[in-house]
Amino acid sequence: MAGDEYVIKVNSNDTSGSLGFVVATVPPGSGPIAHLHRHSDEAFYLLHGELEFLDGDETFMAAEGDFVFVPRGVRHRFKNVSTTEVKMAFFFTPGGPENFFLDFGDEPLPGHAPQLWTLDRFTPQMIEATVAMGNIVLPE
Repeated sequence: MAGDEYVIKVNSNDTSGSLGFVVATVPPGSGPIAHLHRHSDEAFYLLHGELEFLDGDETFMAAEGDFVFVPRGVRHRFKNVSTTEVKMAFFFTPGGPENFFLDFGDEPLPGHAPQLWTLDRFTPQMIEATVAMGNIVLPE
């Protein structure tokens, strides 16, 4: 999804809707476009490397061991601006947005890097699903 590789460890179906938990590998230059979640908070924990975060109107770098919390309704994104792969864990509470990855993400192709997503990648069905889930794409 979005040029990243996401492994969903727990989705909202496993937690009665309470939580969705994902481990991500973010290649150089990758990361989702700016967006917000109306119904879920999102939090990130960097396991290895550094990411540039947009949180509202503020852009900052987060490094290994940093925790970033983004309350629902706040426009955000992350991007790997380094030359090395980044590993992080992130979660949604309540869960649900992680199901978008399952429904619309690309199947992994062994030996191939994930395809970077731009706004033009979003089909009408994807946009309809994001709006129904309370997620809104807000490009920079």
